[in-house]
Amino acid sequence: MNLDDLRPGSECLVKRLHAHDKLGQRLMDMGVYPGLAMKVIRNAPLEDPMELELDGYYLSIRHEEARFVEVERR
Repeated sequence: MNLDDLRPGSECLVKRLHAHDKLGQRLMDMGVYPGLAMKVIRNAPLEDPMELELDGYYLSIRHEEARFVEVERR
């Protein structure tokens, strides 16, 4: 399952990042890495971007970026 499949209120663990180029590095720089627990807070009115809560802060990413993050529900 990918991060962009989750709806607000869902909690998950990051299993793997499928982006290995600049996007993969950008996600790691923003704090998204395997083993991380996160919660989907909300989607913007037109569905993009999605707001996440992780490690005590909030992060907004686009759905096209979130599809490269493999997760499992908690």
